[in-house]
Amino acid sequence: MHLFDTHAHIGLITEDPIEQLIVVQEARKEHVDHILSICNNLRDFFQVYDNLKTAAHVYHSVGVSPSEVANLPRDWTSRIEEAIGLPRVVSIGEIGLDYYRKFGNRDSQIELFIRQLEIAERHDLPVIIHNRDAGRDILEILKEKLPSRGGILHCYSEDWPYAQEALKLDLYLSFAGNVTYRNARNLHETAKNMPLERMMIETESPFMVPSTHRGKRNKPAYLKDTAEFIAELRGEDLEEFSETVFRNSLQFFNIKP
Repeated sequence: MHLFDTHAHIGLITEDPIEQLIVVQEARKEHVDHILSICNNLRDFFQVYDNLKTAAHVYHSVGVSPSEVANLPRDWTSRIEEAIGLPRVVSIGEIGLDYYRKFGNRDSQIELFIRQLEIAERHDLPVIIHNRDAGRDILEILKEKLPSRGGILHCYSEDWPYAQEALKLDLYLSFAGNVTYRNARNLHETAKNMPLERMMIETESPFMVPSTHRGKRNKPAYLKDTAEFIAELRGEDLEEFSETVFRNSLQFFNIKP
């Protein structure tokens, strides 16, 4: 079995560099061959990147999340450009909109989102998209600005009709541990009915821990639990399901097997 955790906040699981390496090593023992490390700001990106530079199976995404819109450093665009030139940096993100927490204001979030979509297009990179209570604006912007390499709606949280709209664009949907929750019926419907070739899975660790590990902090080693749940939900063989979403991830991030 091969698994790819397409969204893990390793720097939020632990700040200790040795512990971070242990986290990714533990995941490999649980069939997680690759991990995409996500950071919300550039300071954390460069720190985590340096901590994990010897972990060749860990890839990185760089971007500024909407939570940081009020704290942008003056040189944020040049810092992203610098990061893009580093080995194993394969995407821009997470980026997007978050109207739940009301970070900054809507206009400033939208401007930050669009500027990073444009950076992704210039550098021929895909994007990882954060959406919280901003689904309609997200889709309207992506209809005009989605980069050529496409994007992922990560930790998918909308319903099946929204997914059908998103799938008309060059978008993938990624499911985290919350899909395993009993009351997540919208996610169950979407995960069951969507085309498998447009699906990915993630932990969103240390958040969204699968129900089998409730009460614990999430980590990449728990990804298999999400894979098992969705495979059973779809009535598919776990090995075949895992191989397909693994290949989806490799192709999306342009990573050779």
